Amino acid sequence: MDANISVLFEVRDRVAIITLNRPERRNAVDAALTDALGAAIERLETDADLSVGILRGNGPVFCAGMDLGAFLDGQAERILFGSGGFAGLAKRRRKKPLVAAVHGAALAGGLELMLACDLVVSSLECRFGLPETRLGLMAGGGGALRLAQSLPRAVANEILLLGDTFGAERAQALGLINRIVPPADLDSAALELAAGVAANAPAALAASLAMVDAVMRDVDGASWALSDVLLRTLITGDDAREGALAFTEKRKPVWSEGRS
Repeated sequence: MDANISVLFEVRDRVAIITLNRPERRNAVDAALTDALGAAIERLETDADLSVGILRGNGPVFCAGMDLGAFLDGQAERILFGSGGFAGLAKRRRKKPLVAAVHGAALAGGLELMLACDLVVSSLECRFGLPETRLGLMAGGGGALRLAQSLPRAVANEILLLGDTFGAERAQALGLINRIVPPADLDSAALELAAGVAANAPAALAASLAMVDAVMRDVDGASWALSDVLLRTLITGDDAREGALAFTEKRKPVWSEGRS
């Protein structure tokens, strides 16, 4: 795989395989990856020969979230609030289904990318979590919003407020993923699922997605607006920078309320 391209695009029959390609950074999302992923989704949406996409990651993990180095370098605006929302995908309205093939870990923004997809295949060893509160941030790329929509309040709060990780079996029990497979079978299982979707009528797929999207978005307008206001407040505050610095320096953060 070309190490100089942050998102790879491959076509197999009517399936687009979109691969996050920053393995040396655990596929963490910076501004360049955001632009490239947005362009890949646009290509999927506009190519009449494609019916469905697979979103996967190169290297040891699916995606570790936002690149905190890029955040400290001032790229947060493009990563979080550019066209399509976080990573060019989180807020994007699509007519074509997207299957997430997750392995290793889907953490923070990585889990938010997974939640933005329509179907999910996970390898058995994958870990999930939204640790943003440990970094002085919130899951503003759709994590808080989508968990609040799909899970009981107490369960969503546990994931969001504690920031702990959990495994594939719990993720499936919570209804966050469709299938669990051994790591070696992940790509073939995702392709099988995508091929099954691609065999169906494109107009029917688009209509089905539109119906689900309409139900989910009854409260989305106000929720996304509030999420953006809260997230902008956090990323411009001292705690978010301290959380990112502490993570990169491998130390415990000292929050503003705890400083003398």
